[in-house]
Amino acid sequence: MSPPASHLLDSLPTDLSQQLKGHVNQALLDFTRPNSTSQFAQNAPVLAKFREAIAQGDSKNDIEFLHQFRALVPITSYEHYKPFIAKFFAVPCREVDVKDMLAPGLPYFLARSSGTSGKQSKFFPQYWPQPQHLQHPIYRTFPSSEGTIFAPSSLKYPNVLKIDLEDGQGSEELLVTSLSCGLTRMQMNWDIEHDMDRLDLWTPGQTAPFAVNIVSGHRSFFVLHALFAMAESRVTTMGFMFAGAFVNVLHYIEEEWLLLLDCIEKGVIPDFENINHVREALKKHFTANPARAAELREIGPPGVAEGWAVRVWPALTTFIAVTEGFSAVVIPKVTHVLGPSVTIQARAYRASECCIAQPYHHSGNLAIDHKVTMVDGLIEFIDVLSDESSERVLSIWELVKGRHYQPILTTCNGLWRYRLGDVIAVKGFAPDDGMPIIHYVHRRTHSSLEPCTESELTSAIISTAKQLIGQITGFTVVHDERKAPYAFGFLVEIEGEIGNDAKMATQQMSEVLMASSLGYRVAFWRGVLRKPTIRLVAKGTFVEFCAWKCDKAGISMSQVKVPVILSDETSKEWFLSKVITEL
Repeated sequence: MSPPASHLLDSLPTDLSQQLKGHVNQALLDFTRPNSTSQFAQNAPVLAKFREAIAQGDSKNDIEFLHQFRALVPITSYEHYKPFIAKFFAVPCREVDVKDMLAPGLPYFLARSSGTSGKQSKFFPQYWPQPQHLQHPIYRTFPSSEGTIFAPSSLKYPNVLKIDLEDGQGSEELLVTSLSCGLTRMQMNWDIEHDMDRLDLWTPGQTAPFAVNIVSGHRSFFVLHALFAMAESRVTTMGFMFAGAFVNVLHYIEEEWLLLLDCIEKGVIPDFENINHVREALKKHFTANPARAAELREIGPPGVAEGWAVRVWPALTTFIAVTEGFSAVVIPKVTHVLGPSVTIQARAYRASECCIAQPYHHSGNLAIDHKVTMVDGLIEFIDVLSDESSERVLSIWELVKGRHYQPILTTCNGLWRYRLGDVIAVKGFAPDDGMPIIHYVHRRTHSSLEPCTESELTSAIISTAKQLIGQITGFTVVHDERKAPYAFGFLVEIEGEIGNDAKMATQQMSEVLMASSLGYRVAFWRGVLRKPTIRLVAKGTFVEFCAWKCDKAGISMSQVKVPVILSDETSKEWFLSKVITEL
């Protein structure tokens, strides 16, 4: 049995602290030494003082190099890298102009961020990792399992750039795609040129063939994955990027229940958009199974009964997904559908920029606990509540249990002390090597400008809905400016009947925020904002939004998510058009 969270260390003993310092110093050298010759390191104004100090000293002295890094490399943001990354999008794009841009050589692909906050997507060059690291769990996008895995993973990409090679040697294609798509292709060595040659491929252990993963269109992608998964009774593990994606799948299964059963019974592929290029391949992989269709017909579609998933897949034991942050709101629904016998585990905590931490399976909560890693980047921190300068960077051994920090990333892909917009909390330290055990709290990009944090707003709607409204399947928050002062306007989708006391929800929400959020109390007393409002949107709104966002922005099906605080005006108007009632 795994030891409980209480077995974590509250602080680091001297021996572990010294051991960590050695590991951190070596990791920092491993990442920065090769990248110090890159175009960015040699030319970026933000590193000018660091370059000057290294040039004047003994550049080969590791101790001096580390000292100058910590003293002279400031915190960076995407704006510092943007002019360098823009060169990849130049037409024509010459190899000499982009080679060794952030790290040695040419990148394997450009990872595109989801742009959830409403801002434009960011792009991060991803270079080949060291051979010994490629099979590391942080590079795996498919969960490992001894049984059959239901893990929808899109391999579609919005763009391909052409790099003209030196000496007239032709050109090389540079994929622009989501991190998960790029890492999957990197690990499997699947280039885009031969995608159509792989249509008969079936990745061992997966419920769906390769052809499903190159289908575009949110509905077609997820319904086809659901079709192949439902036809297979031996699923042991489910893996989704975000827990909400599983809720999307359940929504489509309910909508298309009769069609899915008819297809399984007769062995036919449904007539959906954007699948003509893979239809014949899918037909080869899908055969009639009247017995399985009869089993499913007896079980019925996802509904109010607990444990529907284990009735459909009796061998199911593990569900893996991001369950924190905005995903937390759907966990009651996910838990209900899975039933008590299925263990919910966290995915690796990573962003497009770097992997921050791996799931930690030796503490109290498998769904949210993570252990900081140093495989593809060094993680430093800023104490978000400290009275000291926000620019003071802390090393791992300087962290304090219970405090909130912002991760700062120095990566093998060429980022130098890059500020990530997340906030994490330290739960303690692993007793074996002293690495921090953390969990994600919220995004800081917007919440730093708001009276409430994203986590405070999420907790408030979850607790209020549980008591008064009903089971939530999605929510987001807008500034409700219909009258002054503004209010936090919650747009909520629920499943089933509205609670009998739902009209009391706004008052309850205000009381919860009064008790939990100092920022809310101060803003309310000053008359800066009023009591929250709650408007219900039509069933299926959040699934429809994800589909709309995928089509509008070209975001990967596995990457799209709804922000807690919605600032994008176009998206805000879209959601407001779906309102059916106000509490």
